Amino acid sequence: MKTHRGAAKRFRFTSGGKLLRRRGFKSHILEKKSPKRKRSFRKNVDVSPGDVGGARRLLGKR
Repeated sequence: MKTHRGAAKRFRFTSGGKLLRRRGFKSHILEKKSPKRKRSFRKNVDVSPGDVGGARRLLGKR
């Protein structure tokens, strides 16, 4: 099965096998968001447990 290229650009595996994703809400309307909140958008977070299965299937890893 081929890797879904859109998913490959959005998700990343850690060395332990967990999936990481970027945070949303970072692209526009930034004036009203606090600096602390904008800093937290820089960090990658784990994919939620309910979405891990679908993301792994798109990436070709189970």
